[in-house]
Amino acid sequence: MPKLFYILFFIATAVNAQTKMGSTEAAKLKAKVKAHAASVKTLLSDFAQYKHLDFLSNDIVTTGKLAFKSPNTVKWEYTTPFKYAVLFKNETLFINDEGKKSNVDIGSNEMFKQLNTLIINSIKGDMFNENEFDISYFKKETNSEVYFSVKHEKISKYIKVFHIIFNKEGHVVELKMIEPSEDYTRIIFSNRSINIPLSDAIFTQ
Repeated sequence: MPKLFYILFFIATAVNAQTKMGSTEAAKLKAKVKAHAASVKTLLSDFAQYKHLDFLSNDIVTTGKLAFKSPNTVKWEYTTPFKYAVLFKNETLFINDEGKKSNVDIGSNEMFKQLNTLIINSIKGDMFNENEFDISYFKKETNSEVYFSVKHEKISKYIKVFHIIFNKEGHVVELKMIEPSEDYTRIIFSNRSINIPLSDAIFTQ
């Protein structure tokens, strides 16, 4: 029994290590992140993606590189364990599946456009729209974590909540998108470069 008590105490302590922010702290974080997001014209980053599905014992792990160019061009290029790229550009979704190319017009699909905007904003961290989200702020060790619970009924059918972790500088270091089923996609960013020249060749398929 004493051993069980200590295990439960350890779990409770670990859970409580994430504490809710006060309103002043939350306002400062919001201002910092929005200022940083507004300054981002280009972004290049490595990423590791963990896809969690309830029926699988292990997450599906993929790695690759993200490229973003303002205002709304973004490319996810997966390199391991397979080669696959998706590019959002000029209201078109371009797909390159190991050399097999296709595209989808998302300009006339409001749902795709909204999802694309959400993904871009989540990369930069600028999702502080209280008309679209219920927002909760937490301190997590030396970082900050913000929960963006989706209010839009159609969007919430695909993504229930975004969890975004910011470092001290207000940069997004981790993004988690949780589906209504509780399956989720968790993306960890590394080797980030901001506002460096990016060749147009990067954004081709």
